[in-house]
Amino acid sequence: MEANPESSPRLSLQSSYNVRPMRLLLKFNLILIIVFGAGTVAAAYFARSFLQQTAHDEVLQQARLMMGSAGAMRTYTTKQVGPLLQEHQERINTFLAQTVPAYAATEAFNYLHADYPDYTYKEATLNPTNLRDRAVDWEADIVQIFRAHPDQKEFYGERDTPAGRSLFLAKPIVALGPCLQCHSTAEQAPPAMTRIYGKNNGFDWKLGDAVGAQIISVPMSVPLAIADRAFRTLMYSLGGIALATLILLDLAIVIIVIRPVTKLSKAADQISKGDLSVPELAVKGSDEISQLAGSFNRMYLSLVKAIRMLEQQ
Repeated sequence: MEANPESSPRLSLQSSYNVRPMRLLLKFNLILIIVFGAGTVAAAYFARSFLQQTAHDEVLQQARLMMGSAGAMRTYTTKQVGPLLQEHQERINTFLAQTVPAYAATEAFNYLHADYPDYTYKEATLNPTNLRDRAVDWEADIVQIFRAHPDQKEFYGERDTPAGRSLFLAKPIVALGPCLQCHSTAEQAPPAMTRIYGKNNGFDWKLGDAVGAQIISVPMSVPLAIADRAFRTLMYSLGGIALATLILLDLAIVIIVIRPVTKLSKAADQISKGDLSVPELAVKGSDEISQLAGSFNRMYLSLVKAIRMLEQQ
């Protein structure tokens, strides 16, 4: 007696639920977003500190270059400008500030200040001829550091100011032979100079002593602004790269995983509804998806044989 097709076991294989492969893609996206988000937060934390330190070093190096320019102007004035003006100064019996290295360096920096308004320069001196150059408390502390450590050629740090945190770089001003021509005693100083500045300030300097410091200051807002700009650029770049990577990964997942799984899901759904005319799945490669498709084909063939044997009984 031939079995009734309507009551065959294949009709009892019904799909209990519908597989939705796109949900798998959403889960992958969620995982990738969490991973990318955590990585971006970690990168932002370390990158911000790194960029701030880099900007700090960059501004400090810029200050060193300016300090070098000021030092070069001092040397140029001492070796070339001063000797040229010396005879003219004696002839007119007038003191020319242009022969003073500190004056030359300060005036040259004032011109440079027009292009770098955030940077300030001062030749802070403990006992200056021009009271404009007298060191204030924190500057005097730096000079004392150079006095206590004659071998130290540079000192930098940060300090609080009414306008906010400030970064400074300092180098010592050491009394050398040419300096003592004007700063040893009031009696030996040029009369034209004492007539302008008096005999109470700028004397009794000792050869080899640190009498002052060249100090360049810049607000900490400058390196912080540089770091913030670099940080924003980095974050925009990371965001764009993360988005492009997510899109490429989605495409790869759709091609490598979602499409094969979708085909497998549709075939399983058709077979569960009793359709035994479903063609075998194409098996390409030897990865896990291909192995799953091969296993599905073998299960499908075994199921077809089993159902046909039952139908023939």
